[in-house]
Amino acid sequence: MLSPVFLPHGSPFTIFEQSEFTRFLNRFGQENRPKAIVIFSAHFENEITTIAATDDVHEMVYDYYGFPSAFYQVQYPARGSTIVASIVEERLRKHNIPVQREYRGLDHGVFPMMMHAYPEADIPVVPVSVNPFLPARQQIAIGEALQGLEKDGILVIGSGFITHNLRAFDRDKDAPPREWAVQFKDWIREKVLARDIEALCQYETLAPHAAMAVPRAEHFVPLLIALGAGTPGHEIRVLYDTIEHGSGSTLCFQF
Repeated sequence: MLSPVFLPHGSPFTIFEQSEFTRFLNRFGQENRPKAIVIFSAHFENEITTIAATDDVHEMVYDYYGFPSAFYQVQYPARGSTIVASIVEERLRKHNIPVQREYRGLDHGVFPMMMHAYPEADIPVVPVSVNPFLPARQQIAIGEALQGLEKDGILVIGSGFITHNLRAFDRDKDAPPREWAVQFKDWIREKVLARDIEALCQYETLAPHAAMAVPRAEHFVPLLIALGAGTPGHEIRVLYDTIEHGSGSTLCFQF
């Protein structure tokens, strides 16, 4: 079943890691083989929802700094799809959502994850931007415009993190989970599984430690978009759930 998913994209370190999380991504890719992927990346921001349309092999966007040279030589030669880009654009326009096309390559909200889930790079990828400043209900509405794409073999991915506070990031991958991160993650998990849209739209004031867990919303809103893209009535599933580096939630959902 190619229902929309929310997946943490990992850090640049994920590119070369072999861990429980990367093994999960590999299993996910083996079990879910779409014809194309539409991915809302936390690292692709624009005021207007922007679709990166091409039929060529994507360029690489190394949007990180201070890493060894090998991190800037990584290639993930997936192609895009103007046909799928047009489907997404048409759906968004039909729902009166402002949309434009502007090319951008694959950033680290996309390729570290994809290198483990789909290492052959043989599935077309269409990146789509996020606007972290839109209200939560508008984020969900963007996803709702794309409901049912799985019927055409298109997998919608929201790529971000439930918690994303780099100041609280521990370099030790196995550092004990911080209590505030656990409490916030568990609250989000509960509300998502209950499909409690009202609560999720007010997470900034209702969720425990929201300001600490989500100091800026660009990594959180892909969750709301993927939630919106799910078919109403489908069972929401937790696919994976740990906390790494002390505060980094790997909570994944399928909608």
